[in-house]
Amino acid sequence: MRCPAFEGLLRLRASSAAAAAPRLPAYSGTSRAHSCLSVHSQPFGSPRLSIQEYVRMPPKSSQPTLAAFFSSNSANAKKAASTSTPSSSQAKNETTPKKRKEPAEAPTVTVSPKASKSEAAKAKVTDEEMSEGGDDSPVKAIQPRSKRRKVIADDEDEDEDMEVKQKAAKTKDPSSSKRAPASTLKPATLATAKAKSKAPAPAEEEVREAAADVSGSEDGGDVSAEEKEAEAEAKAEKEEGKAHKQLAAIFLKQDDKKKDDGWKKDSPVPYRKLCEAFVEIEATTKRLAILDILTTFFRRVIENRPSELLQSVYLCINRLCPDYEGLELGLGESIIIKAIARSTGRKEADIKKDLTVHGDLGVVAINSRKNQPTMFKPKPLDIPSVFKTLKEIASMSGNKSQDRKIGAIMKLLTACVDQEPKYLIRSLEGKLRIGLAERTVVLALGQAAVFSKLGNKARNMDSDKLSKLLEEGTNMLKAVQSELPCYDKIVPALLEGGIDGLRESCKLTPGVPLKPMLAKPTKAIGEVLDRFEGKHFTCEYKYDGERAQVHYLDGVLSVFSRNSENMSVKYPDLVQQIPHCIQEGVTSFVLDAEAVAWKAPEVDADGKVTEPGKLLPFQDLSRRKRKDVKAEDIKVKVKIFAFDLLYLNGKPLLQMELLERRKLLAEHFKPVENEFDYATHQDCNTVDEIQIFLDASVKEGCEGLMVKMADGENSTYEPSRRSMNWLKLKKDYIAGTGDSLDLVVMGGYYGKGKRTNVYGAFLLACYDMDTETYQSVCKIGTGFSEADLEAHFKTLKPLELGGKKGYYDVGSASPDVYFEPKVVWEVLTADLSLSPVYTAAKGLVEQRGISLRFPRFLRIRDDKGPEDSTTPEQIEAMYRAQATTGKSRGGAGDEDDGFW
Repeated sequence: MRCPAFEGLLRLRASSAAAAAPRLPAYSGTSRAHSCLSVHSQPFGSPRLSIQEYVRMPPKSSQPTLAAFFSSNSANAKKAASTSTPSSSQAKNETTPKKRKEPAEAPTVTVSPKASKSEAAKAKVTDEEMSEGGDDSPVKAIQPRSKRRKVIADDEDEDEDMEVKQKAAKTKDPSSSKRAPASTLKPATLATAKAKSKAPAPAEEEVREAAADVSGSEDGGDVSAEEKEAEAEAKAEKEEGKAHKQLAAIFLKQDDKKKDDGWKKDSPVPYRKLCEAFVEIEATTKRLAILDILTTFFRRVIENRPSELLQSVYLCINRLCPDYEGLELGLGESIIIKAIARSTGRKEADIKKDLTVHGDLGVVAINSRKNQPTMFKPKPLDIPSVFKTLKEIASMSGNKSQDRKIGAIMKLLTACVDQEPKYLIRSLEGKLRIGLAERTVVLALGQAAVFSKLGNKARNMDSDKLSKLLEEGTNMLKAVQSELPCYDKIVPALLEGGIDGLRESCKLTPGVPLKPMLAKPTKAIGEVLDRFEGKHFTCEYKYDGERAQVHYLDGVLSVFSRNSENMSVKYPDLVQQIPHCIQEGVTSFVLDAEAVAWKAPEVDADGKVTEPGKLLPFQDLSRRKRKDVKAEDIKVKVKIFAFDLLYLNGKPLLQMELLERRKLLAEHFKPVENEFDYATHQDCNTVDEIQIFLDASVKEGCEGLMVKMADGENSTYEPSRRSMNWLKLKKDYIAGTGDSLDLVVMGGYYGKGKRTNVYGAFLLACYDMDTETYQSVCKIGTGFSEADLEAHFKTLKPLELGGKKGYYDVGSASPDVYFEPKVVWEVLTADLSLSPVYTAAKGLVEQRGISLRFPRFLRIRDDKGPEDSTTPEQIEAMYRAQATTGKSRGGAGDEDDGFW
């Protein structure tokens, strides 16, 4: 349905023989020809604007207001009405846009040529009629109500409207895109919100971007990817520095008087105080506010009970120990339901019914406790008792362990008050879902340590000096945490020596796995050459195996996965093989390598090789057992290919150049046939050289190439970062999306026909670590053999849930069953597109999600947990980078990403 008032005015002008009708001001920017409200009849201004464009223009004294524009036409219509057949009231009723119904045919009338702009200026339209909020702001004064501004009658109109939105999204600088909050702005309030934030007017932005387009450079001119990357990092540091300044200012304004809230010095930290902080954090989306709340809590813990700081940190990140120790909660839904029912005297069926309504067992637990009468007040919970009980529950196994777990949970629930049941249950489930990312916890911990060290001196400091100390302290803690991600070592060192002594006491240590450095995907050899233009770079085979971080200290060898899982039990053969390759004099090391399935060469009776050894695909490797593996029972052999050395004989090598690290690797290790070798590498300088090397890698059974900065300051090893200093070039993805995606299996659809009795298709999701939610990406049903579907059914059937989880953001997708978020699949796609059905990256590009077109199952990623799956930001970057969007200008695709 189009705007009746506007269409009526068009017909008035079209039938007029005079040229004196009021005109919209000329516009120097790019006209929006596809706007659903654009003028398509006889021109009366050149170039012409739609109402949408006019509303979004900045008000200028030299331009007539939109109110004057409508009033002028209204005056002309009244003068012409006397010569027309219908009455004035009838014409008015037929052109009013207040009701959503099909527009009536407007009458053909003659417009008086005597109408003038001065007459239009005399007519006034109140702010209440033209703006939604009734504000005195000039921008609001020209803002029409949403019902008047956007009336869509059919799919064609909606498509036209979406073209306008997509054009706006394409012209927007990707590097400046921000996550939209859960409750997004309505179209009618968007201009007002922009005005409040003092953002540039869209018209001005379009003029600038149009000028940039005329310059002819698709990638944003001569700006290199390295410069864009540096600019993005500088911007991030600036924003973080701003946060430090604001927090310092908040601290200096706070009242130093301590309130008597029952939390006394040297007494255990009340669990209630942690839950109160969680309530405040969950109630806001502002990162600075979250940082302030958590910093204040940690400060009080350090002041009152420093010995419980480590336990407090673990409860905030919802862990019980370092990842590599493998102690997790994540209890099944059925156990928690039984515990809630028994502790509150309710039926399990009623608990399940409430769960379908609320989608959150934590909320169900609170409501159940509210209705339960208590004969006596239980002893308040504290951090040590809660943490100890949670560790005991996670450690329980064997006969009747389920009953013992339920009993321990019941004991905690009985003592819970206020909001405590909600967060206790969520901790047991393994997801707090309050929007508290681990990196925010690290920043808050660093700031609390700085405040605690300064003590009362902090209140007498200059705000700038205090913010500088906060920034230095948090940067120090971030660097240490990325190198030694073990709070068991960091927190005690922080309390003992303060933030200044942290760097010396906490360094990369064999036995503590660090998050690996990752590569940015690329889909063309030309992109590689553009990134490394004028730089020394090297290419390596990208093996189709499992990332393996090998640690050796005091004769003990351990193998860790990319998500810090100890794989020594899964690969006992590697534990036996690797010592064979160590040269004399090596006492400790950390290797970064790839474990690949390997078929040994075949030899005849005379010892002559009849078939050379070869690499096997990842699918063969995935068939190996993960637990209780005995070396003599192994059928799929593994060969290790080392490509980096991170630690050697007591010295971390992270800050060394890649070529130096590679040289040390060659000097201290030796190839062993069928057991150990270096990653094949070669320096390439031209497209042809890279293409030949890429073809050779694929011929040998590899996925493609890794291209790395060879020397200079950008060739250091950056733990937990996906960096532009490493690029991956896969044969399958050239001219495609540039990479596959690792997605969580969220739901299933029952199969039909040949797929009866198994799941025929699946709903996949990405993980948003900031909001702790899983966002739907696509429905997948291709790439599966019958054996695959049967295997997936056996794996996923035990993970079925009674309903949708509260942290599942599925949009309008509706699978038959939902699963616990445990299984990760690697998926290939033709390209990505905007979708009204799925929610992945919603708000990062538009107020629609991004989905995959023709997704195809590749393999199960046993080496990845749900939190390691593809993020919404990565999906956004892939969408912006692909050729079908017509975008190749900079943006998020050129930025590093990772833990920070």
